[in-house]
Amino acid sequence: MLELNKIYCINNIQGMIQLCADKIDLTVTSPPYDNLRNYNGYSFDFERVARGLYYVTKPGGVVIWVVGDATIKGSETGTSFKQALYFKEIGFNLHDTMIYQKVNAMPNKNAKRYRQSFEYIFAFSKGCPKTFNPIEVKIKNFTIGTQRNKNGVLSTERKINKNENRKIDNIFSYGVGLNKTNHPAVFPELLVQDQILSWSNENDLILDPFMGSGTTAKMALLNNRNYIGFEISQEYCKIAEQRLNAIDKM
Repeated sequence: MLELNKIYCINNIQGMIQLCADKIDLTVTSPPYDNLRNYNGYSFDFERVARGLYYVTKPGGVVIWVVGDATIKGSETGTSFKQALYFKEIGFNLHDTMIYQKVNAMPNKNAKRYRQSFEYIFAFSKGCPKTFNPIEVKIKNFTIGTQRNKNGVLSTERKINKNENRKIDNIFSYGVGLNKTNHPAVFPELLVQDQILSWSNENDLILDPFMGSGTTAKMALLNNRNYIGFEISQEYCKIAEQRLNAIDKM
């Protein structure tokens, strides 16, 4: 059994083989996709990683998979959809499709396409999620509009005339490029924190098989969770360890 709260500089397939089956409560990760970034020349076998995640995830556990699509020869690749369908094929439920909106996305030079400002956050569950701690906001005097039932009849609106908590929508907005490291694609810390708080409890075990600069490990520690990470690049492992060591000195 691998030691907890450690990043292993190994191939993630080898790492997951060393984990016990049904061990991980939550995975939060963003894999390399469509060669949009050069991750020190490394690549990965998506299908083997997906099957490995199913093996190590507990019943009721969740995998948060953040991914987008490149545009090649005028067409988006559809990589995100292909991967989501494969996760379903091997036994995961596609529990929620969320949006990660980049509030400061780069301008789009293609005059025939809108500015690309989001990626998908897929929540795959192994059965019914055992944990969901929704992020809520307080609302007051809010009117929920009408909606059409299956029979075509409009349902009546509901008016709220007192303070009430409501789950936020599944579109999450974050700034990008705020964490300055030498890694080419750093997770927004708040994105990782929001997903960790939503789908896990204190002392749960969080995995990131593409640990990169260590954001998942950092936010797991700051929110009283355990973590295990795999990262094949020695350079990125050093970056992650530096960030984690900075927590100990706080």
